[in-house]
Amino acid sequence: MSKTEKQSELQAVRLDKWLWAARFFKTRSLSKDAIDGGKITYNGSKGKASRNVEVGALIGIRIGWDEKVVEIKSISGQRRGAPEARLLYEETPESIEKREKRALEHKSFGGRIMADHKPNKKERRDIKQLKKDIFGGMD
Repeated sequence: MSKTEKQSELQAVRLDKWLWAARFFKTRSLSKDAIDGGKITYNGSKGKASRNVEVGALIGIRIGWDEKVVEIKSISGQRRGAPEARLLYEETPESIEKREKRALEHKSFGGRIMADHKPNKKERRDIKQLKKDIFGGMD
């Protein structure tokens, strides 16, 4: 096996392993569950845990209320400290702007909307429609 073949073999890292190494998830199984749950996109399409990542690819990550779009800058299959993990990716400017806007909206509501009663059937439907509009059909 030549040196270039070894390097290319070392650079073949699965999406779930890269997300774990970049410290988006504590374990690979949590990373895989997020991918299987549709919370991760790879270059705009549904992510697959077994897909090998490439430098320059865009990964969409939804964790809780946060949605990030990051560009892969480097590939690593080893989990290291947070400063080193931060060098593996860079968040896109559009993603940063969108997250800051959403955080400001969230903050303006005081973090949550308080009601004096339990929502009735119509109010629950309205809430579900609002979530669908905000998150693009993801529940």
